[in-house]
Amino acid sequence: MSQTTAHPTGGRGGARAAAAAPDSSGAFTHRQILTIIVGLMVAMFLAALDQTVVATAIRTIADDLQGYDLQAWATTAFLITSTIATPLYGKLSDIYGRRPFYLFAIAVFVVGSMLCGLANSMYELAAFRAVQGIGAGGLMSLALAIIGDIVPPRERSRYQGYFMAVFGTSSVLGPVIGGFFAGQGSLLGIDGWRWIFYVNVPLGLVAFAAVFRVLHLPHERREHRIDWPGALALVTFLVPLLIVAEQGRIWGWGSTRSVACYVVGAVGFVLFLLAERAYRDEALLPLRLFRNRSFTVVGVGSVVMGAGMFGGLLLLPQYLQIVHGSSATVAGLQMIPLVAGIMTGAMSSGIAISRTGRYKVFPLVGIVFMTVALLSMSFVVDADTSVWTLVPFMVLLGLGLGFNFQPTILAVQNAVSPREMGVATSSVTFFRQMGGTIGTAVFLSVLFSRLPVDIESAVTSAAASDPRVAQAVQSGQLQGGGDLSDTSFIQTLPSFLAAPFKTGFSNSIDLVFLIAACVVALGFFVFLFLPQLALSDQSGIQAQQAARQTAGEPTGDDAGGQVAEAAGPGARSSREPRVGRPGVAATGARHRG
Repeated sequence: MSQTTAHPTGGRGGARAAAAAPDSSGAFTHRQILTIIVGLMVAMFLAALDQTVVATAIRTIADDLQGYDLQAWATTAFLITSTIATPLYGKLSDIYGRRPFYLFAIAVFVVGSMLCGLANSMYELAAFRAVQGIGAGGLMSLALAIIGDIVPPRERSRYQGYFMAVFGTSSVLGPVIGGFFAGQGSLLGIDGWRWIFYVNVPLGLVAFAAVFRVLHLPHERREHRIDWPGALALVTFLVPLLIVAEQGRIWGWGSTRSVACYVVGAVGFVLFLLAERAYRDEALLPLRLFRNRSFTVVGVGSVVMGAGMFGGLLLLPQYLQIVHGSSATVAGLQMIPLVAGIMTGAMSSGIAISRTGRYKVFPLVGIVFMTVALLSMSFVVDADTSVWTLVPFMVLLGLGLGFNFQPTILAVQNAVSPREMGVATSSVTFFRQMGGTIGTAVFLSVLFSRLPVDIESAVTSAAASDPRVAQAVQSGQLQGGGDLSDTSFIQTLPSFLAAPFKTGFSNSIDLVFLIAACVVALGFFVFLFLPQLALSDQSGIQAQQAARQTAGEPTGDDAGGQVAEAAGPGARSSREPRVGRPGVAATGARHRG
């Protein structure tokens, strides 16, 4: 086993690295932590902003590239590569260190953005978005893993709250920026929508320079086999499932293409399990992690929460744009109460956890908030519901999301070996993305299955009470159900003709909100099993250095256990933590032998 660090020797670069390095015990000062976090936040802002900006402008882009019917593939390509790359970044960074892979992720994202701006067809755009996704897969998960390396669990949630502020800010700015660029026919001689991608280039260069300058973490490089069979099996498992999740509503869930995707995905899943079992501790996702109750509970809970979360985040903008006639930009601004709730929940839970050391209560309270908000909106939302009426429910939903994001990550990071910080963190992100993908597919399927029925019913009811509507139906001007591939026509109708469509859409949204509330409620029963462990006072780097100093260089299968023992029960390996040993978390110094 060889040990390497990220400390250059000599010169101005060496002085910067030394200034950014931890002390002999592995501890970073508050100023050093904030400096590193600023660099990470720039990169995370880049990825989070891109998703919301592109989502706002994709219809304009598709029309310009004459590929409106292909626009979903640009989103699907990005989703596939980012989801698959997430666990790969986590595992490889555990072996070789965070810094090179984080810089690689930023560089690939910038190159992908530049290529997207040069795309001349939807096929090219989809391919280049796939390149972007490879970079985006590491920006969020590696940032959270790096925080785990440098900040003790007791203080970690407070710092992670900054990332939620970045997420919230990008959620507000994204639609505004996307709407601005998409609305420009030409800017400096270049199509307006292309600037959506080009703006990532200077931001990415700033992020790369910031991370390159401030991120110097000591790392112990381990001799390790790379689980390439597991990676290939994961691709075989996920690609067809992600494709059918995005396209199944169009193809038909029981169509030949959908069934083929199910079969290939099932084969890939079996191959992945076999590969992970064969590679054991060197696996891309070691199966023994699932023997850790914290990891298993958070993994299952993340799938459930991801599905329910996207139910709210996806449907509210749809309702605001179709029923209230808000533009994408205005709808983004109308979502500010939800974003404010997320930021408040994340920051307040982080402060409370750092003071009390207790994190289990926040996911449970957060789920209650989310369930109440979604359930209330299923009853409140109607064709003429004021946006101001929705504000308290948006805030409540945001608070629930904020209470769930960071404490669940913290619970997993605190329960596994510091050497497994990357794979554990990326796995939680991976499970959440999968839940979101599944939830989006299911909710959109329910929505578009119900829409024709509910609109038909609303049109029939309106025609019975309003002769003008009846005349429009008889003349063919108004058709119940109709072609819903483009809903912009609703805003061009007279109010008495638009009302049945808005009523039908609101009724369909009510049903989906109700289903989302039930899905989220399941998470409460999952997180009841989340153990409340003592939070370690040592960061991941400190725990590993303490292990080497007190127990020598750990080797073989016992390495993870020795590192975890040095960090106390709050940072044990993927075996189930022992509880009831007071004082261990505070000293972080008990170890075997």
